[in-house]
Amino acid sequence: MTNISKLAKTLAAATLCMALSPSWAQKAGDLILSIGGAYMKPNASLGHLTSVSTDNTGTHNIPGISPTTPNTQDYFNAATQGGTASIKGTATETLGAFYMWTDQIATELTIGIPPKMSVDVGLSTGTLSGASTAKVIDPSLVAKYLFNNTGDQIRPYLGLGFTNASFTSVQANTSNATVNSLAGTSVSLSSSWAPVFNAGFFYNLDEKWSVNTSLSYVPLKTTVTFVGPGYTVAPVTTTGVLTINPWDLVVRIGYKF
Repeated sequence: MTNISKLAKTLAAATLCMALSPSWAQKAGDLILSIGGAYMKPNASLGHLTSVSTDNTGTHNIPGISPTTPNTQDYFNAATQGGTASIKGTATETLGAFYMWTDQIATELTIGIPPKMSVDVGLSTGTLSGASTAKVIDPSLVAKYLFNNTGDQIRPYLGLGFTNASFTSVQANTSNATVNSLAGTSVSLSSSWAPVFNAGFFYNLDEKWSVNTSLSYVPLKTTVTFVGPGYTVAPVTTTGVLTINPWDLVVRIGYKF
């Protein structure tokens, strides 16, 4: 009887410990607010640029381009043919709100402090480093499916959603003569919707705290419009498609409510 009594007490104690042990996060009804950092690495390219000028007469000597070209519009179309673009990686702070609808299905709304994006443009006349800069506002909403169980410390997930990217504080580096001629009057980037492909995992530190690490790919394009004074002639408007296609690495620490 003594052995049976000891076994019963052991089982009871084990059951009690299991009942009192922490329950990891990510179950139906959980709201997890998080803060952390994000690193955006664009894979940029520039489509065909087309220039239109209000002046189509006369011959104008534009630096780096043959003076035999008859007008400013032709000059700029020749200069931008085969143009390229590159964008440096940038980091920022980010916030997230993650809500579990079921034990496996969730949505996450994220937004970051707008990072500053610097665009280098390559033309036949040379590379224009820092030709323009802009701040990117890109809130995203992503649906996610979590694997493993609510009691697991690590919960991987896959996500699919969308973002709307808009660009503010867009400026051209007018200290460069070529940039000033191309975009000295104004430069703008159109807002754009894009899908978000996402994968990541939660690492649960305890019942309330967790670390959320994810990697996203966003096939993002925007229409860029340069307006410049040209070279000693009427203004020139140049438009094209700038492909950004960033990879976003995000690490945030979250608290469950």
